Amino acid sequence: MKAGFVQFTPELCNLDVTINRLAKLLKEAPPTDLLVLPELSNSGYNFPTRNDAFDAAEELGNSRFITLLHDHCRRTNSYVASGFNEREGFKLFNSAVLVGPGGLIGTYRKIHLFYNEKDIFSAGDVGVPVFETPIGKIAMLVCFDWMFPEVWRIAMLKGADIVCHCSALVLPGFAQRSVPIHALINHFYVITANRTGSEHGLTFTGMSTVADPNGEVVYQAGAETTECQIFDFDLEKSRKKLMTPRNDIVADRRPEMYHELLTL
Repeated sequence: MKAGFVQFTPELCNLDVTINRLAKLLKEAPPTDLLVLPELSNSGYNFPTRNDAFDAAEELGNSRFITLLHDHCRRTNSYVASGFNEREGFKLFNSAVLVGPGGLIGTYRKIHLFYNEKDIFSAGDVGVPVFETPIGKIAMLVCFDWMFPEVWRIAMLKGADIVCHCSALVLPGFAQRSVPIHALINHFYVITANRTGSEHGLTFTGMSTVADPNGEVVYQAGAETTECQIFDFDLEKSRKKLMTPRNDIVADRRPEMYHELLTL
């Protein structure tokens, strides 16, 4: 698999500007199988009010942003995972969408809401899906999910080859340090696509990070740069869970000893 990220700055509550900006970046992107975009790429992040977030959101079945992604995927025979401000009725979800040559494949809704997101979005309600595609098994997580090892482990146990981590990180360096650890202990690839820029007092940290199944940082972007970077991934490394000839990280699990996780 060839996979990578686009690190850029969505325009807050201005889809026209964002689409024009992203369309240029997608057109200039090197050939790839999979691109990962930041959190809430269709709307920006730090909304003055929930009404602003609602007005900037789109429905999955009626989205100019998803149409842009679909057009790119169809033209290049590729896939894109992107953060997405999703409106469903009167609810809003901080979502990620997976789009391919045939259109929308699936959606993840952020489970762990960060700070003022709790005043705007409903918590995710679709679990941690893993989508089987011709290029591999793909999971998606969003930003503050980095703090919770449970969701990463679910993705691994469902067979994910790669986790697309769509982000708008503002806590300096924390997620970027954790991502290689999640990659190591679950033995899969992780692409954290972070955004850049500032909105109403929040400065986003950039430093999009790619980590391999050995926990090595393949690449880390600059803090303020607009970048598109592509890498070669060997998915067999994700699928082999042996740490030693006698230690398999799936087979060695002891689920009968983990019941306290449900009660503590």
